[in-house]
Amino acid sequence: MTRRIALAVMALVTVLLVLAVVPLGLSLAGRERTTFRDNAEAADRVLAASAEEHLSDQGSTASLRQLLERATEQDDCAAVFDTAGRVVAATACPGQDAAQSAATREEWAALAREAIARPATLTRKVGDRLSVAVTVGDATEPVGVSVLSRSVEPTDDRIATMWARLAAVGIGGLVAGALLAVGLARWVGRPLRAVDLAARDLGEGRLGVRAAAGRGPVEVRRLSATFNTMAARMETLIHGHQAVIADVSHQLRTPLTALRLRLDMLAVDADEPTAAELASAQEEIARLSRLVDGLLAVARAENAVPRPVAVRVDEVVADRVAAWSPVARERRVVLSGRCPQRLAARLGAGDLEQVLDNLVANALDAVDEGGRVRIDGRTRRGRVVLTVTDDGPGMTPEARAAAFHRFGNPEASGAGLGLAIVYRLLTANGGSVRFADTPGGGLTVVMELDAAGT
Repeated sequence: MTRRIALAVMALVTVLLVLAVVPLGLSLAGRERTTFRDNAEAADRVLAASAEEHLSDQGSTASLRQLLERATEQDDCAAVFDTAGRVVAATACPGQDAAQSAATREEWAALAREAIARPATLTRKVGDRLSVAVTVGDATEPVGVSVLSRSVEPTDDRIATMWARLAAVGIGGLVAGALLAVGLARWVGRPLRAVDLAARDLGEGRLGVRAAAGRGPVEVRRLSATFNTMAARMETLIHGHQAVIADVSHQLRTPLTALRLRLDMLAVDADEPTAAELASAQEEIARLSRLVDGLLAVARAENAVPRPVAVRVDEVVADRVAAWSPVARERRVVLSGRCPQRLAARLGAGDLEQVLDNLVANALDAVDEGGRVRIDGRTRRGRVVLTVTDDGPGMTPEARAAAFHRFGNPEASGAGLGLAIVYRLLTANGGSVRFADTPGGGLTVVMELDAAGT
């Protein structure tokens, strides 16, 4: 964002400078050239007026030659022609040799003939000099032509200096615009980047993080304050829920454990019918304990804010397969796992183990003797895809639709909380989970997580 703001301001400043400086430079350059041409024409008219005294009245050429000498002192050169094209008086141009002077005289003669044929003031640039031809005498019946040539180098130098100054002003404006753009972008972008980093840290489980307030525009400061209020309330709620979970865990497990111990003591000296009743009561207490443990596990998964880290999926899969293999052998079920080496995903520490434990336990309960349960892992489009496949009876569409809810699966043999725990853990880590049919019959649980380097 900072770069975009800076580039936008720089582009705006550049456009404004171009629209202001370039037309101004063209206008000033045009004015300089017009002034130069007007001055040359004025000087040539003065020379033509002096030449008229000689050509019309056959007067003295002293004043004419004096003007020609003055023109030479100003680095100009001039010539006066009669109507026949003959040179009446002329000066050589500064810095020209004989051949160049002859060529210049020929150009002047051609310009003079053109002015006599079409009486008018003519201008023509030849090389680095501007030649001006002014008719002498009456405009309708001229008696000659005065030609004055003046170097354009001083005017070109002034124009170049003017462009250099305008360029310096433009560069200075660009530098000032760049400094303004960078300052504005940082003023707006830094507090927004701080809010972004704080939100990322909060999403990764750092509940105590807060955004730096009091910097940037009013809207950004208000955003920072709102974010901090939200983060504080979230921290309070999560800590309160965690405290409730800890209290409930302690308050429920303690009486259940005490009750189980008392039933065990009563069963020691009880007769056979009473012992059978006590055994049934112990089974119900054990079921209640499992139910409490499942509810607490779901509550922890819902209220936990994981801090994603890079987890070696291949190692976790191999570890869980080894841990559940004795149970699978006891039930005569083939359990296997296959993952590419160094396959890694980003999620909370210990979450993947809990997810796989619930899914493998459900799969082992679903398949019959001789069945198969397989865990596969792979990468796809920057995501880690894990599947737990079994060849059991599968699930009906109604059961699938409610399987991720608490007690939502009416076909579950247990408390029906394992898939709810899986769903909460995966979604809290930015992942997803869904069901698919196993080719040949059975159920496949498909999980996706963000991939991570190792």
